[in-house]
Amino acid sequence: MLHKTRGIVLKSTNYSESSVVAQIYTEHFGLQSYLVNGARKPKAKIRSGFLQALHPLDMVVTFKESNSLHRISEAHQVPPLKTIPYDIVKSSLAMFLNEVLYKILREQAGDPYLFEYLYRAILWLDESETNLANFHLVFLINLSRFLGFYPVESTKDYPYFNLEAATFSNQLPEHPYVLQEPHTSLFRKLMATEFNYSENIKMSTRDRQILLEKIIDFYRLHLTNFKEIKSLYILEEIFH
Repeated sequence: MLHKTRGIVLKSTNYSESSVVAQIYTEHFGLQSYLVNGARKPKAKIRSGFLQALHPLDMVVTFKESNSLHRISEAHQVPPLKTIPYDIVKSSLAMFLNEVLYKILREQAGDPYLFEYLYRAILWLDESETNLANFHLVFLINLSRFLGFYPVESTKDYPYFNLEAATFSNQLPEHPYVLQEPHTSLFRKLMATEFNYSENIKMSTRDRQILLEKIIDFYRLHLTNFKEIKSLYILEEIFH
């Protein structure tokens, strides 16, 4: 049976001489694998260029729950990405986000709210003309809301954030998974901001690196099989 769904490409792998297998996070079915025959041929109906990381698609697909590999009947880039593939900062951020999402979404079912968040974030990144140094921090913090471990907000400005418990605290926990000042205050500001205003949060390169490392720790504590992020060093180079 054919179904219409939106999708976000996460990964594609060459398969045979002219075909590819694409892992696509879909709005209705979660992460699925699709065999696209002839995608690498010059006159392909669905070209391999459509299947680059983080490209949004409108698709008509087959789906059968017992199958591990499905097929795409139609696919259109909606909208085509204008700047992410060509801007070094945006493409580096996309590489990082794609690696994170590929690790996370393998265990996520279809979730229209999560899909919409990812879709809007990618379009915002593509269209943005602002400083993007804090974009990925805001993205990851907000993403945790859809994954079930968003920080418990506090009306008091406690000096510590316990990564393990996902709570702000007045007491230093006995384990090392904690944010301390000034990073607790910066983290709280990132929680309260939107992409449009993320450039207004001023911090040093070192503070940004520490926050990113702690947010990655936060994910490791709350998600199984969330291992090393190999593209971290790229962001450190871009935003040094």
